Amino acid sequence: MRQREQKFIKTQLLLSYFLAGTLHKLTIKAEPGSVVTCRSAVTIWCEGTMNAEICVLHKEESQKTWGTQTPEMPENKAKFSIPSVTQEHGGQYHCYCYSSAGWSERSDTLEIVVTGIYYKKPHLTALPSPVISPGGNITLKCISWVGYDKLILTKEDQKFLSSMNSQYIHSIRQYQAYFFIASMTQDHIGTFQCYGYYNDTPQLWSVPSDHLKIYISGLSKKPSLLTHQGHILDPGKSLTLQCCSDINYDRFLLYKVGEDNLTEHGNQQTKTGFSLSNFTLDSVSSSTGGQYRCYGAYNLSSEWSASSDPLDILIAGQLPFSPSLSMKPNSTVHSGDNVTLLCQSTNKVDTFILSKEGAAQQPQQLKSKFQVWDFQAEFSMSAVTTALSGTYRCYGSWDSSLYLLTQASDPVELTVSGEVTLHSHGDLSPNPRTTLDLASENQDHTLENLIRMGMAVMILIVIGILIFEGWWSQRQGKHVAGM
Repeated sequence: MRQREQKFIKTQLLLSYFLAGTLHKLTIKAEPGSVVTCRSAVTIWCEGTMNAEICVLHKEESQKTWGTQTPEMPENKAKFSIPSVTQEHGGQYHCYCYSSAGWSERSDTLEIVVTGIYYKKPHLTALPSPVISPGGNITLKCISWVGYDKLILTKEDQKFLSSMNSQYIHSIRQYQAYFFIASMTQDHIGTFQCYGYYNDTPQLWSVPSDHLKIYISGLSKKPSLLTHQGHILDPGKSLTLQCCSDINYDRFLLYKVGEDNLTEHGNQQTKTGFSLSNFTLDSVSSSTGGQYRCYGAYNLSSEWSASSDPLDILIAGQLPFSPSLSMKPNSTVHSGDNVTLLCQSTNKVDTFILSKEGAAQQPQQLKSKFQVWDFQAEFSMSAVTTALSGTYRCYGSWDSSLYLLTQASDPVELTVSGEVTLHSHGDLSPNPRTTLDLASENQDHTLENLIRMGMAVMILIVIGILIFEGWWSQRQGKHVAGM
């Protein structure tokens, strides 16, 4: 009986190529979708013909039908269930239905793609960043270490987006493809993945890449990003980054520049009206080093705020040497003096970092200069104040790993007294002189005048004595002559 039914269907299908169009075209679709993970279930629905007696599912390039079903009433839909998809289910399908009026026109083609056939998954990254301003451009880069012929990009609901030929890059031994999205809008945001496949099996795809979520940042006020553990940390320490704002944002997003995974947290309200969220990172390691930003958003909005100012986290002890730190003219100075802190290293250093213990602001950085025997950089401080008193340390880094530092130099203590040094006229800069400077100069002139007056008096006294002696000698000569 089964063979007779198959023969009948085959005969009728042949007739359908000549009689197609007697009934209107059917609709074919797959649930939950046409891109199906290997060993998961999928249902193919064929619908559209009133009072159909039988519906047939056909897979192209197959010599037999893939199933026959009686349509369910009153929807007039035939259900074809595949409880566990394998690679043989990947391909193109269409369906027909037969009724007393004859055979329907065949449906459009439904392509079933089976993913997870190849276990080497590609990697998807966003350039320049997964957080983009409205109207900005973004490039999604799919990278594979396996030589798939094509790399394909999908978005959230696994609907097909774009397929590109993979390009082999010899210098990094990778295959890659770029997917460009211009003029970002709300329609573009969502979660993306990429897959790889070979030209001879286009319906059999690899395991997908990890999810990459794309965000849009707007123009609302930027939050602040803070660290209470300092900007330079030793491995093994704990680190909590705090994103806060005086705007009542409902949630915050933390982004590490150069990475694709962003962390989202709900907010906490403070008594002072600030909203904030604490992002506690794992135990600090070399991978923690980098530049961080955060964003705020309201629950009912898919648009995030403007970015916070960047926050650098630097990891000490990653290069096996330490620079030296010294001060000129010395480590104890007066307010208003100039001080230079000199970082030096006999080992190669591209950038020197100067850190003040307990400072809230980010450490200063200067490119090194090679001077005869060593690498060095001079950090100059003009007109220092008592606020600059404290303990300083110096670190070095290489351009290839900006956030990984040497061991710290020995600490150097800078002491700035509140006493103001009085400058002589020759020490003053071309800028207007201070009251203290003018007072000092006036005091100097007064002293000079007193000295001059004293000397004049002494000269007058000496002249007076000489005149008196001359007069006295002359008088005594006349007295002797008269006798």
